[in-house]
Amino acid sequence: MTTHLQLAIGGLGPWEIILILAVVLVLFGAKKLPELAKGMGQGIKEFKKASRDVNNELERAMDEPPNYTPPPAQQITEQTSEKPESGEEKKDA
Repeated sequence: MTTHLQLAIGGLGPWEIILILAVVLVLFGAKKLPELAKGMGQGIKEFKKASRDVNNELERAMDEPPNYTPPPAQQITEQTSEKPESGEEKKDA
């Protein structure tokens, strides 16, 4: 049976994780690891803050009543098709 922790880390065993951490330590050195961890922590914090801001904005937008007012309906008028009298016709020049 697999646990949630195994699914979260891809089913890696403890020796594989120790090996990966050792390789990271050799590649970056002991002095750079705190800086990398600090940068990752700040990045995760910024991501969570942005995610929370987006969720708050969506909730606020859903709670507000819509402020859209539809345009006024056009009134349909009947047009009569009366023919103008012979003296009132327009002449094209």
